[in-house]
Amino acid sequence: MEEAVQFTPSWESLEGRGTPEWFPRAKFGLWAHWGPQCQPGFGDWYARKMYLPGTEAAEFHRKRYGHPSEFGFKDVINEWTASRWDPEELVSLYARTGARYFVAMANHHDNLDLWDSPHHAWNSVRVGPRRDVVGEWAAAARAHGLRFGVSVHAAHAWSWYEPSQGYDGRLTQADGVGTWWDGLDPRELYAQNHPPVPGFEQPKTVNGNWDWPDPEHWPDAAYQANFKARTLQLAQAYRPDLVYFDDTVLPLHQCGPVGLEIAAELYNLHDDLIVCGKVLDERQRRALTWDVERGAADRIEPEPWQTCTCLGQWHYDDRVFAEHRYKSAAEVVGMLADVVSKNGNLLLSVPITGDGEIDSDERAILAGIGEWLAVNGEAIFDTVPWKVFGEGPSSDDPPALKEQGFNEGGAMTAADIRYTATGTALYATALAVPDGPVVLRRLGRAAGLLDREITAVRALGDDRPVTWRQEEQALVIESAAQVHRIELTG
Repeated sequence: MEEAVQFTPSWESLEGRGTPEWFPRAKFGLWAHWGPQCQPGFGDWYARKMYLPGTEAAEFHRKRYGHPSEFGFKDVINEWTASRWDPEELVSLYARTGARYFVAMANHHDNLDLWDSPHHAWNSVRVGPRRDVVGEWAAAARAHGLRFGVSVHAAHAWSWYEPSQGYDGRLTQADGVGTWWDGLDPRELYAQNHPPVPGFEQPKTVNGNWDWPDPEHWPDAAYQANFKARTLQLAQAYRPDLVYFDDTVLPLHQCGPVGLEIAAELYNLHDDLIVCGKVLDERQRRALTWDVERGAADRIEPEPWQTCTCLGQWHYDDRVFAEHRYKSAAEVVGMLADVVSKNGNLLLSVPITGDGEIDSDERAILAGIGEWLAVNGEAIFDTVPWKVFGEGPSSDDPPALKEQGFNEGGAMTAADIRYTATGTALYATALAVPDGPVVLRRLGRAAGLLDREITAVRALGDDRPVTWRQEEQALVIESAAQVHRIELTG
């Protein structure tokens, strides 16, 4: 019997891993980016912004909860009981929507572990909902035949929580005697037993420190070792198929060997495991799965990759629901078609309230996505990129990709076409519903891209015959369907 490869913490070793077969076939995942920062219903980075005077979050916090020196984020965690959370119902809905994998947040920058973590007392079994959030999500996902992943964000708590130092971030276990958190040490949650980075209160400072550029402000060895122990225990206990790191390359990568050590240990767990990292160079993309946040590549990537985005704010925001500001189902399926045409997957976060529910707008959007995939899913799932990813205004002049991503939101029109292929079929998906004939310039004889003859064209979801003609400059399809299957000779 051939001995399993053991990976070591080096790029040379990790490059040999390859992408597990399930991932490029899955194409579409849904994500529960859900934790205690959803409890206030005030959007992203609440546990940091509430400590920054002058921010909307700080003003909201003082009005709702009181001064943060008296009611800090640890107390928000205590209020987060997830009283209406039903993971079985939600994952069942996600499976019906068409997701092939599901990702649960395991911790965020707020540093609360959402499982029964033996290495971190601040966890969801001991405080907050007093439930094994990751474990319950995992059981539901597997019961519905979905691949299961976790997202890990807590490596940044060291610098991200620095605004709490003037409030409850420097409290000790002794300060909690007789309180609800008696026996817990806030220093373990906030990780603030160190001097802050100069200018820590400025967004440009925390963003600039994301890559740990200054060794003087690196997390200490104990913090790094604890993060590693927590992360590996999480993976060993729940055996996810995907681990998403919200970090440049890998967690704490710039601070020493910890990031590579974690990646190697994860790959040694089982052959189907994906590790996602951000801002990867070409070599690193052969060792890890490149994740692009709120954006997309502008070409067909040689290695499978992933876009992560959200219907609204990453953490639930009551204002987004009240103002109906979510992405529409049409926007989501357009993004999905675009990403898949470039050899990518789409991981979509559906914000969840602190109580554990999704709202009526989100349910309607998921229903729309599911209806579209029920008709057009064969152009998405189990496909491969074609010779070119597409044509039209958004491919002729694609939006610039910033270092981490953040180029989504461009116009998607019926003239924007994305191609995928499988066997003898080529699929052409318009990024918006056409109002007249579909004109495919890349499939005209002059383009020289087709090396096989077209034998038939049909509109997905419509059994009626379709009239078509291949001209010198384009394939013209007399149909207003959004997706067409083009049959080619074998």
